[in-house]
Amino acid sequence: MPVRATCAFCGRDIEPGTGFMYVKNDGSVLWFCSRKCYKNMIVLGRKARKLKWTLASRAK
Repeated sequence: MPVRATCAFCGRDIEPGTGFMYVKNDGSVLWFCSRKCYKNMIVLGRKARKLKWTLASRAK
């Protein structure tokens, strides 16, 4: 049974077989639904709560 993952940046559910996994040097695993989420978190270092299109910003 495939397990559904949640995007580490925007908080959306990721369908099995889609998205991609990023493994940090300390062994922790981050799942991303799209390249957009990966780039905003890892490359650009943005915070999810400051962007209107993420679920974290809608929660506050």
